[in-house]
Amino acid sequence: MPTNRLVVKEEVATYAAVMFDSANGAGGQDAVMEVRDQMEEVLRVMNADMDLSQALSNLDYTPQQRHDLAKAVFADCNPVFTEVVAVMAERGNASLLPRVYEAYGEELSSKLDLCVVDVTTAVALDDNLRTLITRKAEADLGKKIVLRERIDKSILGGIIMSANGKRIDASMVSQLTNARQVLKDTSDGGEC
Repeated sequence: MPTNRLVVKEEVATYAAVMFDSANGAGGQDAVMEVRDQMEEVLRVMNADMDLSQALSNLDYTPQQRHDLAKAVFADCNPVFTEVVAVMAERGNASLLPRVYEAYGEELSSKLDLCVVDVTTAVALDDNLRTLITRKAEADLGKKIVLRERIDKSILGGIIMSANGKRIDASMVSQLTNARQVLKDTSDGGEC
């Protein structure tokens, strides 16, 4: 007899697979990426708005009320995403969405041989740098790469890259912070 943990793992895998396959069937890679981006944004919103998170999982509401709430809240999202989240809410599984997001990324990797690399810079990337980053990431990861670019002037310069839960921070802010820490920790007993 399967344990509760195995049942939950299977539910998560099923939600992710249904969401991925439906998005891919409806609009190919573009729809798959749209659903991924929307799921990421919804997770940010749900982390910031605990009332929404709790309402979608609240067993005091009927399954139909939770379903209708999810459909109304996420009406502007991709229909595939909206429908799967509504079913999750109906079944009291909306709290599994972070795990579904991770499993969705695994589906993206295994079925499309694709990896999303988030790149943050202080200024927009030019075509040459974009090509260089893409080729290097493809060589390192052995997969096709989709770059998601973001501009954040607060990093001052350099680059922050993340993929598959790993992050490389080569921003000026982090380098200055590291240099400040080294200088603070270094004590040679004398003046420079």
